[in-house]
Amino acid sequence: MVVGPTCVPKVVAEIGCNHKGEFELAKELVRVAAEFCNVDAVKFQKRNNRELLSPAQYAAPHPEAANSYGRTYGEHREFLELSIERHAELSALCTQLGVAYSCSAWDLTSARELASLAPEWIKIPSACNTNEPMMRWLCENYPGQIHVSLGMTTQHEEHELMDLLRAAGRLSETVVYACTSGYPVAVEDLHLREITRLIDVWGPHCAGIGFSGHHLGIAPDIAAITLGASWLERHFTLDRTWKGTDHAASLEPDGLRRLCRDVRNVAKALTHRPSEILAVEEAARAKLKHGLAAGPVSKAA
Repeated sequence: MVVGPTCVPKVVAEIGCNHKGEFELAKELVRVAAEFCNVDAVKFQKRNNRELLSPAQYAAPHPEAANSYGRTYGEHREFLELSIERHAELSALCTQLGVAYSCSAWDLTSARELASLAPEWIKIPSACNTNEPMMRWLCENYPGQIHVSLGMTTQHEEHELMDLLRAAGRLSETVVYACTSGYPVAVEDLHLREITRLIDVWGPHCAGIGFSGHHLGIAPDIAAITLGASWLERHFTLDRTWKGTDHAASLEPDGLRRLCRDVRNVAKALTHRPSEILAVEEAARAKLKHGLAAGPVSKAA
C-alpha cells in the first residue's frame, strides 16, 4: 500500500510576456517566483513574429488598443519579445535560483532557438498544437520533454496530435494540459473533468496530465490536483492592473505563494492510512474511546 503522496504536483509560474518587454522586470519576476513564491519552474514565451504573423496581421492594429505597446499588432509583439540571448541569461538565473526554466515556442524558428538552450521541456501553447512542422521538428531534434496545452482544440485535432507524438516515439515524454483559452476564465468554463478524461485516455501513455489555468483565485487548482493533475501552470505578474491581456488572468506573488503552499499540503494529505489506528491517535483513543477491553491495538496495514 502507498503510504506517501503518489504525486506532488509541479507548479509552473507562467511569466509569458508579463515582463512588458523589460529584461530587468523579467529577472525580477523570476526571483520573486523562485524565492518568495517557491515555484518549481518558470516559463516564458518565444515568437518569431514575421514567421508567425501574416503581413496583414503584422500591420493590423492591436484588437485591444489600450493594451498595445506599438502602432500595429506586429510592433506590439516585437516590443514584448526578448532575444534568445536574453532567454539564455534567464535560464542561467533559474539555475542559480534552483528552479527550472522553460518557454513556449510559437513557431519553428523559436522552437529551434529554444532547443539550443536545452531546457528540461519546451511548451507548445494551445494556439500552436496543430503546427505539424514544428511538432515534427521537435520530435526529431529535441531530446527533452514536450508539454502541450489543449485549449481551443477539438478532440479530432487532439487525436491527430497524439498520433503524431506516438508515431515519433515521443508520447511517453509528453505532458498534456487541460486548458480553457480565455483571459480570464469564469470558473464554470474550466470544466475540470477534462483532467479525468485526459487521464483515462492518455494517462497510461504520457509522462503526465496537467492543468493550465487562466482563472481567478486558487481553489480550482486544488481541485485539479485531487482529480489527478501532476502539473499546474498559472500566469504570474507583480501587478494585475498592468497593461496587457494576461495580467488580469494572472496571480500576484502572494496568490502564487499560497497556491504552492496549499498544493504541497494537499498532496501530503492525499494518502492512505498506513494502519487502522495511527500513532497520532493512540493517546486520544486511550483517553476518549470508552469501554475498550484491555489489550494492544491492532495495527494491521
